[in-house]
Amino acid sequence: MIAKLKKQGIQFEYVTLHVGLGTFEEVRTEEIEKHQMHSELAMIDKETALRLNQAKKEDRRIIAVGTTTVRTLESFADHQGNLQAGSKWTDIFIYPGYQFKIIDGLITNFHLPKSSLIMLVSALAGQDLILKAYQEAVKQEYRFYSFGDAMFIK
Repeated sequence: MIAKLKKQGIQFEYVTLHVGLGTFEEVRTEEIEKHQMHSELAMIDKETALRLNQAKKEDRRIIAVGTTTVRTLESFADHQGNLQAGSKWTDIFIYPGYQFKIIDGLITNFHLPKSSLIMLVSALAGQDLILKAYQEAVKQEYRFYSFGDAMFIK
């Protein structure tokens, strides 16, 4: 699929987030704002940040592949929506109400209920739409979790 997309002129960039178990941990607080993510090491090199910033300036869409990519990109965005290169520990928790600075869409699998990841996709697509998508996924017997079926949220 990547080779086909590259032939169509789609640009790919790579970032790093060393995912910890906290990413998959169930949110147990009644008020989601009080949930604390575990810190994870993230990295974006200078050239990648420059290319992604240029893409944003040219109004090209940035589609993240995976929630870890979203968390990495959003962790390195400043208030103006520019990516900063570097390496740092992040505990960013994205949930409904979050204003995305970098990404315009997401390709991701179906996540478990009560996870921080389902909250992230709900922040992007809206909770009602995600609930409808999940109801359809259950009805159609989609596979959930890390090696399950995927969806494209734009």
